[in-house]
Amino acid sequence: MSSHLRSADNINTEGAPLSTHGLIKFLVPSILGVLLFLVPFSTGDTINIGMGLMADGLKTLLGEALPAIATLVLCLSVLLTGIVKLARPTWARAGMLHELFDVAPLWVIMRALGALFALMTYFQVGPAFITASFTGGVMLNDLAPVLLTFFFFAAILLPFLVDFGFMEFIGSLVRTPFRIIFGLPGRSAIDATASWMGSGTVGVLITTQQYEQGFYNRREASAIATNFSIVSIAFALLVTSFIGINHLFVPFYLTVVVAGLVAAVIVPRLPPLSRKPNSYYEPVGCQIQEENTGNQNLLRYSLGVAVARAEKAPGPAKLAKLALFNVADIFFGLLPLVIAIGTVALVLAEFTPLFTWLSYPMVPVLEWMQIPEAAAAAPATLVGFADMFLPAVLASDIESELTRFVIACLSLTQLIYMSEIGALLMKSKIPLKLWELVAIFLLRTAITLPIIVLMAHWLVG
Repeated sequence: MSSHLRSADNINTEGAPLSTHGLIKFLVPSILGVLLFLVPFSTGDTINIGMGLMADGLKTLLGEALPAIATLVLCLSVLLTGIVKLARPTWARAGMLHELFDVAPLWVIMRALGALFALMTYFQVGPAFITASFTGGVMLNDLAPVLLTFFFFAAILLPFLVDFGFMEFIGSLVRTPFRIIFGLPGRSAIDATASWMGSGTVGVLITTQQYEQGFYNRREASAIATNFSIVSIAFALLVTSFIGINHLFVPFYLTVVVAGLVAAVIVPRLPPLSRKPNSYYEPVGCQIQEENTGNQNLLRYSLGVAVARAEKAPGPAKLAKLALFNVADIFFGLLPLVIAIGTVALVLAEFTPLFTWLSYPMVPVLEWMQIPEAAAAAPATLVGFADMFLPAVLASDIESELTRFVIACLSLTQLIYMSEIGALLMKSKIPLKLWELVAIFLLRTAITLPIIVLMAHWLVG
């Protein structure tokens, strides 16, 4: 994500009066941001958020043209990157365009692979393991349209939620319980809520921006991105419907919430997350102040911090410029990475026995936990690292309702999946390496699986 999103100065609101102008500048954009990102709407059989409804509307409008648009965007990414790397034009020697297209060789390769996979899938040329509907087809025809439309609105509208004081307001209010329970700033509650209502990718997007603005340190950003970017209620409904446990949605989601909260408490206190330094992103330094330094009551102080932040918010012109750059960063930088990594992960999952081999040690564990059809369920416990929906696909043919319940819950609590969240984290400036993502995935699996199994035996029988 871009480091050009503005940072705020440290704010001391002790004794400062709340100006009407500042209060309005805080309230109006923040209420709009809450309505767009945090308030759920019931639409037919699904639950969505305002921004999601806008994204769905654009997706419906563009329809079948979206895979072609995604392919074009991926090819443009490679073309522009090649021009900047080889020709060194004056317009890309500094600033945002330089950062966007003058990237390291690894990202050049990833962009080229993403474009190549998209072209092969769109025109159905090349090896079947790339162009198949359940590998390259999933990435180009199913995921890319969602990312294009969802992130288009997310990048443009997210400043309403994060740049006008709402993060400061909530962060100050819930600072104490979040520090005690999770060891994290109170503003991370917004990441979790936005993920829950909208999408885990929105949660990661908020986290990366907050880290690059100096509001999270390295340890906090790493912990929040890998433990609070939970999947949305809408996706949870999709999984239960696909796997045939709709009638168990309430105990299912209760299990996911309990297991997820326990993991969020434990995982950040273990390596590799516990070993992350408490240092901030160097270009901006520490910009956060959630401590109540005066004698004001908590609500008054939180309002003061929020208003002070709102008064320092960027103007419309700068917001528009940064929003456009963030859209370009996602389209030209993130999308190729997601397509490249996601396609490779799906190929490994679908066309090689890799995850079956890796899951052999899980068979006796599941048998000891009295999970029926343990051998069939074992690969589904690990394949979620490739893509969040693959466990549901593998478990859909399992007869045991209890086993399908366990796999569905586990797939939602593991959180780290390379086809989307993993790619987004690797593209961001949050200091997380691939081996660390693997370690966190395994830790979350080891912590949440026993909880899920216990609750499944209790609730499902």
